[in-house]
Amino acid sequence: MASWGWVASTVDVMTFILRSTALRILSSTLIAVCLALLGACGWHLRGSARLPAELMPVQVASNDVHSDFYRELQRSLQAAGAQVTDDAAHAHAVVRVHGDDKGQRILTVSTRNTPEEYEVYYAVDYSVEVSGRELLARQRLELTASYSYDSRYVLAKQQEQFTMQQSLARELSGMVLRSLTALKSESTSR
Repeated sequence: MASWGWVASTVDVMTFILRSTALRILSSTLIAVCLALLGACGWHLRGSARLPAELMPVQVASNDVHSDFYRELQRSLQAAGAQVTDDAAHAHAVVRVHGDDKGQRILTVSTRNTPEEYEVYYAVDYSVEVSGRELLARQRLELTASYSYDSRYVLAKQQEQFTMQQSLARELSGMVLRSLTALKSESTSR
């Protein structure tokens, strides 16, 4: 009976492989069906918003055209199919960036009074005008993220802060873009 033990374990392994393959095929099919249903109902992935033609061309008016947020907003608008212009006379919609502020604050300190954790923030004040009429009054958006700090890795932690600020700028530009697409639906319903 002991000589047949390898056959039983081989059968168990084969059964496991067949079941896992069948489960993989079933789960892949189920995922494909769910994605097809989501696409059919109008759901879109984040970042795939299309800017309506009624808002084009768009100008981003800012005092700091070299900021992370300005560059990300320009990129997001172009990715959404917007015609971006620098000429205010040709712009139908104007996104005015009144303030663009980023930095970091100390969150926690050690018993030796040295920073252990920082909070990175990025804040933007903006408003939106369409055809000379203010459709979105000045508002402030602020995002934060935190990271632990270790003085042994100063350069790495500076790079981490820089990367986080760029990521926050990208998220803020997405929020502004979504507010522009919402403005379109509000302005046509009036």
